[in-house]
Amino acid sequence: MNKITNIVLFLIFNIFLISCQENYAKTSDEQIETEQSIEEIVVDSTTYHYSWLTNYNYQEALINVVKTPTGYERTKSIKNSFAAWLQHLPIKTNDNTVYLYNGNKKRNQNAQFKVVNIDVGDKDLQQCADAVMRLRAEYLFASNQQAKIKFNYTNGVSIPFSKWSSGYFPKLQGNKVVWVAAQNNTSYASFKKYINNIFTYAGTSSLSKELQSIELKDIQIGDVFIYGGFPGHAVIVVDVAINKITGDKCFMIAQSYMPAQNIHVLKNPTNVDLNPWYSFSACKNQITTPEWTFETDQLKRFVE
Repeated sequence: MNKITNIVLFLIFNIFLISCQENYAKTSDEQIETEQSIEEIVVDSTTYHYSWLTNYNYQEALINVVKTPTGYERTKSIKNSFAAWLQHLPIKTNDNTVYLYNGNKKRNQNAQFKVVNIDVGDKDLQQCADAVMRLRAEYLFASNQQAKIKFNYTNGVSIPFSKWSSGYFPKLQGNKVVWVAAQNNTSYASFKKYINNIFTYAGTSSLSKELQSIELKDIQIGDVFIYGGFPGHAVIVVDVAINKITGDKCFMIAQSYMPAQNIHVLKNPTNVDLNPWYSFSACKNQITTPEWTFETDQLKRFVE
């Protein structure tokens, strides 16, 4: 009888052991899945000011909407910098259509990866270089650096917002500019009038002369690929990531185009695996975008 009892107890003990191991394994698996889920849903909750928006949702920020390629990590930008502001640009998450200034859909709907949530205006003004100047000026305005807002007309005359907002208007007389008294001020509404005026009399030709040339290997967020001409084109770097193993840089670019249209993050038409990112190592002499090809020596930067 004792022998039978021992056998029964032995069997019960082993069944209990197996059950515990299964429960432990199940618990471990669930814990791993939970940790992975938590890692996947972590978002950057940093918020920045975008003056054209009534409400800003950090969950719709570029940095949270577009993932980096496998093996790459985003550049950690200095807080409140132009780079950080661009990385957190608001993205349209409910409509990925690019519209023209007149409300019509752009004919080519295959260039955009994501559309930036920013107005385009109701005139054919905010085109390629204009979009770059708009983003730069909006950042300076939102970060209380209005004194740094200035752009040159195509004739080379500098038009600072500080003069405009002091109650003046730049009146063209022939090829000269005469500042006349006006009701302009420091408000955002007046700033929008200022930037539309810049769009009218500036472009890729004037902007390219204001920027300093940069080597592709030194590319940073906020840099601009630009060809100054009639017509010319410009796109702005809105994010950069680095491969932790190879050291390769990849970057993301955004544009407007002709006619004036929604600013949008561009696809990479030459590499579907990296799309919408562009790899430095893959760029030999040219950067091929959906609607323009730049030479690698056409990278420039705003002068601080």
